[in-house]
Amino acid sequence: MILSQRMEAVQFPVIPVVGKLISDNPGTISLGQGVVYYGPPQQALNRVSQFLNSPRNKYESVEGTTELRQAIGKKAVLENGIRTENGSSVFITAGSNMGFMNTVYAITDPGDEIIILKPYYFNHEMAIRMANVKPVAVETDDKYQPDIKAIKQAITPRTRAIVTISPNNPTGAVYDESTLRKVNRLCLDRGIYHISDEAYEYFTYADTKHFSPGSIEGSSDHTISLFSLSKAYGFASWRIGYMIIPERLLSAVQKAQDTILICPPLVTQEAALGALKVGASYCSPFIKEMAEVRQLMLNELDKISNLCTVPASKGAFYFFLHLDTSMDAMDLVTKLIKDYGVAAIPGNAFGMDKGCYLRISYGTLEKETVALGIGRLVKGIKDILGEQV
Repeated sequence: MILSQRMEAVQFPVIPVVGKLISDNPGTISLGQGVVYYGPPQQALNRVSQFLNSPRNKYESVEGTTELRQAIGKKAVLENGIRTENGSSVFITAGSNMGFMNTVYAITDPGDEIIILKPYYFNHEMAIRMANVKPVAVETDDKYQPDIKAIKQAITPRTRAIVTISPNNPTGAVYDESTLRKVNRLCLDRGIYHISDEAYEYFTYADTKHFSPGSIEGSSDHTISLFSLSKAYGFASWRIGYMIIPERLLSAVQKAQDTILICPPLVTQEAALGALKVGASYCSPFIKEMAEVRQLMLNELDKISNLCTVPASKGAFYFFLHLDTSMDAMDLVTKLIKDYGVAAIPGNAFGMDKGCYLRISYGTLEKETVALGIGRLVKGIKDILGEQV
């Protein structure tokens, strides 16, 4: 029987691969998966409980309930400066990944191109390939910031969009407002879309601020903003996110989502309403704790500064390490898990095939466990790379 050549060209998701290694080596501390350690707010649980006491069991609107879309519209104005009455629509999805997939289907045809920035989020690259569209990976600078000149040079007549992720997965970099404005203006000038993934909007540290390109005057017709409630409110597996899209894309996105999902799960839409009631204030104390964990990790990583480079990152909950070795990143990850009981994600999954890179996360564990995990990682890197000197 013939297999799809299109799907054969798509990389296998790395998280399950590393997860299998972790399960085969009990006691491993994972600094890999990008989730938070805390759970949902009580307000979300209350809404779920109320729903289960009187469930609605029929399909509802493909773009989400009116109540939730209105609540998000208010949030978008207050927190992001995005006004949805100016030619934009709020569209509820089963997570931000679905929003991205909907977008690819809505704006491309087979053979078109979408520009993504290296290191890229692997699910974005996978989604693009699945649609028979070409991902065009453009290098960032040594601090993982967008290179506007390089992006301009990558645009062709088949380019349909430029993707930015800020705060960034996998690097933790936060793009400054002026850079995002330049990308957005470039998209306007070239007649292409700016896809702005803002899943980590609340996760910034010190005086760093998040900026939404959808707030730029005149951007509503070419800006697609993707958001997630999974990270901020601690229900990653509940799968709830949303898009703010130009109205002209509404019909195409409806077709894509109706085919794949029919409608967003009602129970998680209720949870989202509860979470939005309490708002960003729920996340703030947890993010302050993460800032402490972040500094702890930086202090430990400084001990191996002769073996790896850790560009400054002031957002999300990741560091993206560049190690001074010719060793394959997956081989290094395997050895760290088997011999040192600590897991990371290999940089190959994010498009970094030249050199050895690791993504480590400090969102998924509490402070004491992270301290133990980063200690193991530092020792493992010292031992393994020290053997090669």
